Amino acid sequence: MTAFAEIPESQLGRTEFTVKQVTAGGVYIDGGSAHGLAEGMRMSLERRTPGEARMAAKRIGDIVIVAVATQSAFAEVQNPAVGVEPATGDVARLSSQDLESMQRITAARHKKRYAQVISFTSGDPLEEEVREYVPMPPPSEVGRFRGRLGFEYNTLNNRDGGGSSHQEGAIVRTDWTRINGTYWNLTGYWRGRWNTRSGSGGQQTLTDLVNRTYTMGLYYSNPRSKNQYALGRILLPWASSLSTIDGGYAARRLHRAVTAGIFAGSTPDPTMWNYDPHRQMLGVFTSFEAGRFEKVRWTGTVGAATTRVKWRPERNFMFVENSLFVNTKLSILDSMEVDLKNPRLMNGATGTMLSRSFLTVRVQPSNRISFDVNQNYFRGLPTFDTALIGTGLLDKYLFQGFSGGFRAFPLQRLLIGANLGRSHSNSDSRSSLNQMYNVAWTRLPYISARLDGRYTRFNSSFGAGTYQTVSLTRELGEGLRLEFMVGQQDFKGAMTRQSRSRFINGQADWNLGLHYFLTAGWLSYRGQIQNYDQMFVTAGYRF
Repeated sequence: MTAFAEIPESQLGRTEFTVKQVTAGGVYIDGGSAHGLAEGMRMSLERRTPGEARMAAKRIGDIVIVAVATQSAFAEVQNPAVGVEPATGDVARLSSQDLESMQRITAARHKKRYAQVISFTSGDPLEEEVREYVPMPPPSEVGRFRGRLGFEYNTLNNRDGGGSSHQEGAIVRTDWTRINGTYWNLTGYWRGRWNTRSGSGGQQTLTDLVNRTYTMGLYYSNPRSKNQYALGRILLPWASSLSTIDGGYAARRLHRAVTAGIFAGSTPDPTMWNYDPHRQMLGVFTSFEAGRFEKVRWTGTVGAATTRVKWRPERNFMFVENSLFVNTKLSILDSMEVDLKNPRLMNGATGTMLSRSFLTVRVQPSNRISFDVNQNYFRGLPTFDTALIGTGLLDKYLFQGFSGGFRAFPLQRLLIGANLGRSHSNSDSRSSLNQMYNVAWTRLPYISARLDGRYTRFNSSFGAGTYQTVSLTRELGEGLRLEFMVGQQDFKGAMTRQSRSRFINGQADWNLGLHYFLTAGWLSYRGQIQNYDQMFVTAGYRF
């Protein structure tokens, strides 16, 4: 018997891929199974301008591939850098372990084959080989354990005579895949403190609030199983517009294109529009998907949930999400929540009412420019923590009504963006103009640092104000990262008495050798309600 095979080219696969589309909680990259990519592979997401050295790239976060087509793949964003969002044109680079695995597979696939004669007189060698036990090394992702563990010392000095305090705490960042050969994975970031002494220890600082936006969860993902589970501080992947929950979910794939599940937990994230640390939520959902990544793809989720505040009934609502992607040129995202009226809180009224809706349409004719149109609606007042307005984490909630904007790279290292819209509610005598501007120079001359400036003026149902921030980031090789930010926010509204606050923040991260790191930071905050200085030092081990 004679067998023949084609002789493919001997070139190994790519190691870097480009983000061609950004969605809520994920990105699409320009590589797929034809390039050696597979589900479960991990990549680091970086941002650098053309011609810039790799060591000067800015870290955006990590991504994990969850779906693969021939020429493209979809990946979830994990461990994002604070204040930075993925964007089209960012570079995704394979981890060293997955790179070695892909190169071994690619080399074996591209190995030249020649015609040969196979002869046998008894038995079937193929069946005998199947029966024979051949020990094989486990895949590279089995038991892979990477991350960092650090211990923190924090001091807080209240400038209004409230005294000073110090705290001890810890930080944990982990990426543990296929734990002990199972399909459980532990990934995410946690930062907390376990001891507070004297003075103003209970004061919530700006740094404390930002630290509470972390996600860290234990996930079960088996490609041969129809079930998926997660526990921890997580987002529901099929309904990203819902709050981050301290709890979990269980889901089952009913069909190739249909998934259903249940979720439950509390709502701890202060950047969510309906934030309340004492809220409990329980819900069910069904998700649908259709199409292909390379052409047209649609995903939709419908569900219902009930909430309690300190275990007292609050809301019963239905939520709907839809996403439509046409190649990399057009994306449409829509989410809404519809409440059943609570007679106890609505003077006996019954029926349904729209409580929240968000729609965005983005057109990207090229990698250098994109346009978007948005519509945002709230019923009542959102309850996020307004101290975070100046950090940029709440930008998506500041504009109500219709708005439109663009992002462009007119020069190689210059990024400009703007968003304008008119806001009008029933209580306003006239509409107001909301404005948001962003200018960034990715690599300044002489000092090779990134400069980023933002200005926003908004007028919404929950209040009106402005904020301005300027940040400067410099990376010295792969071992030292320096960051400095200064900002000011003016806010007037029913949610807070504070009208003006200013802050200055500096931070340095050192990687000491292969396994150790040291982080130090300082924050000075001046406002009418909070007036303090905060310093922290973290030392730890990387593995």
